[in-house]
Amino acid sequence: MCYVNHERTRYLILSEATMTQILLAVSVVVLMTGVAFAGNETPRIDQRQTNQEQRVDQGIASEQLNEREADRLNTQQGHINKMEDKAKSDGVMTKKERARIVAAQDRAARHIAREKHDRRGKRHR
Repeated sequence: MCYVNHERTRYLILSEATMTQILLAVSVVVLMTGVAFAGNETPRIDQRQTNQEQRVDQGIASEQLNEREADRLNTQQGHINKMEDKAKSDGVMTKKERARIVAAQDRAARHIAREKHDRRGKRHR
């Protein structure tokens, strides 16, 4: 490593070994960052959301859900998605945040089942 002065500008000339060390250090930092973000993934929550949204869509297709019921259930799913996004926003999903989302999904699952089997909105007329 040496410095070269050239018309008011100072250049740093690095050897090939130093460049390799810097590249290796940067690669390690990038990989560790990826590992840290991987802990923020929520495959079970995501899969359950997908399944619940499909159940609502299937209820609409089979006419087990009327428009009002479907809108309410879709709004509830949107709220759960926002809860998940907010929990992930700081890079870490705590056990408490995860438990609140799972509880909201449990409620949504009960609501979907109840609405799909209530004789097509009989309660909401």
